[in-house]
Amino acid sequence: MRKFGKKHLSTLIGMTIGAVAGYLYWKFIGCNTGSCAITSNPVNSTLYGAVMGGFLLSTFKKDKKQYDVSGNN
Repeated sequence: MRKFGKKHLSTLIGMTIGAVAGYLYWKFIGCNTGSCAITSNPVNSTLYGAVMGGFLLSTFKKDKKQYDVSGNN
């Protein structure tokens, strides 16, 4: 479990930040009419923020393998 957490630390941090941001977006901005699919419900907004935060920070994760540009591995 520790190895998994260390390997995916940036994604987990992004998910945490995104979840908090999604909840705060619902709390302070949200959707008053209830017709918005994501922002009308705090669970949907929090989950959406977590997924987007995880995707965003996982794009900055570096691979440990070095690839040769010339095609010779």
